[in-house]
Parts: sequence; C-alpha cells; structure tokens
Amino acid sequence: MAPVQMMAFGVLAAVVLIGALWVVILKNLFRAALSLGLVLLGVAGLFILLEAEFLAFVQILIYVGAILTLVVFAIMLTARLQTAPEASASRQIVPAAVASLGLFVVLAAATLPLTWPSAPSAEAIPPAALGRQLIGPLALPFEVISLVFVAAIVGAIAVASPRRPQDSSH
Repeated sequence: MAPVQMMAFGVLAAVVLIGALWVVILKNLFRAALSLGLVLLGVAGLFILLEAEFLAFVQILIYVGAILTLVVFAIMLTARLQTAPEASASRQIVPAAVASLGLFVVLAAATLPLTWPSAPSAEAIPPAALGRQLIGPLALPFEVISLVFVAAIVGAIAVASPRRPQDSSH
C-alpha cells in the first residue's frame, strides 16, 4: 500500500471508530443516527480504498440513502412518544468497559497468531451483467423489500399519529 493510501485508511478508520463510539455514547437519538451516517460513509470510503467501487456506491445508496433516511424518519415521527425523562449515567459503564476490553484482548490473542491465506484475485463482474442479474431473477426480492420498507413507514406513522377520541354521539 502506498503511503497516501495508508494515511487515507488511518483517517477513514478513525472516522468509523469515532462515529461508532458516538452512536453508542450520544444521548440524543437524532445525533446518534447522524453519527451512524458518518460511520456508513466511512465504510464506503474503506470500500473505495479496497477498489470495490460498486460496493461503495451500494453502501451510500442503500445504507446512507435509504436505511438511514428511514431511521431518521422513524426518530422524527416517534419523538413525541418519548416523554420519559433522560436516565442518569448507568453504574454499569466501568464493568462494561472492562468486559469489552477483556473480550478484545481474548479475540486479538486468538487471531494474531493465525496465518491468513492471500485471496485469489477475483475476476471483476461487468456492471451490465450485474444489472441484468438484478433486474431479472432478483427483481422480486427487491420489490418485496420495498414493500417491507413501505409497511415500516406506515407503521411508524400509525404509531406516531395522535389518537383522536371517538365521538359517541353517532
């Protein structure tokens, strides 16, 4: 890897890690969702560094464009339902941090001695062939997923809409 690529990887890795930390730490749910968008964009940048431009495009289009938008809409539609006061800081933060660090040490110790085989270079699929595959046999699953998204949005609107009292005079 060239020094510029190593520096870009370091910056993108830092963006992903800091954004992921913000997703977990921030108490404001809307800001946490925006931090998730930062993480997803950072992952798209990592895909570009891996020369997987199509995956980067799909990451931005589907995850940042669709999923994150759905999450933000759900937060905005259900914001009125969140009337509970904010909880104080948990007493479990220190034990959770110790457990997380311990798990990291165990996983790092288990994976560092492994020798990883180099992946054979895969032949690139032309975008036209990929498009034909997506439009042909995979069109039905994409349509089913879109119906699930529509149902989720309708459900979020139904849950967030104010209840009107029933008029018993009719």
